[in-house]
Amino acid sequence: MQHAIVSPSEWLTARLALLAKEKEFTRQRDALSAARRELPWVRVEKDYVFEGPTGKETLAALFAGKSQLMIYHFMLGPAWVQGCPSCSYLADHFDGANIHLAQRDVSFVVVSRAPLAEIEAYRKRMGWRFKWVSSYASDFNYDFHVSFTPEEKEKGPVFYNFQKQEFPSDEAPGISVFYKDKAGDIFHTYSTYARGLDAVNGAYQLLDLAPKGRDEAELPWPMAWVKHRDKYGA
Repeated sequence: MQHAIVSPSEWLTARLALLAKEKEFTRQRDALSAARRELPWVRVEKDYVFEGPTGKETLAALFAGKSQLMIYHFMLGPAWVQGCPSCSYLADHFDGANIHLAQRDVSFVVVSRAPLAEIEAYRKRMGWRFKWVSSYASDFNYDFHVSFTPEEKEKGPVFYNFQKQEFPSDEAPGISVFYKDKAGDIFHTYSTYARGLDAVNGAYQLLDLAPKGRDEAELPWPMAWVKHRDKYGA
């Protein structure tokens, strides 16, 4: 990697030019966040039931007394030997953030389609503490477009990241967000997939400040979304 070597004053001039762009990006990000919060909501009509360490739990129960629920769709399918490397990389950040989410009326839960025994074995192996439940016996993963049936795969493109596209796995990553009002009604407020998951990756945000950036050009899918952005969407 070749870079110009300049004097401190020349570096400051270049840095101030970049700072102007960074400030504009910050303003655009704030506006985008506001637009995200203004999205319309969809009432959740199905009674989804999950299997957790203490038994069966409804979607409503996953709120755990909070009004907001954030679910990470972790790529771990039935009979998988281990979880997706990319999801695992992200999951290493969850326990620290979870404490702060809970203080702001947000319950955070990870959901996979693998049976609970497989989930618990992998969670124990990785040393994670966050709540992780199985959607194996429900339509939840299919309804939120992060699992695909063999029939869907055979037909060709599947619906992922809000469009029909080829996808290399039966499972896909994503985040879905829900709100529960005082009457107990639940609403789907937001979902994001593919590169949209960068927002929850603290290490990526720090690596973006480093000279070599994320240094992921040679990483295999699905660790490097940048490498495949044209395929699977921003």
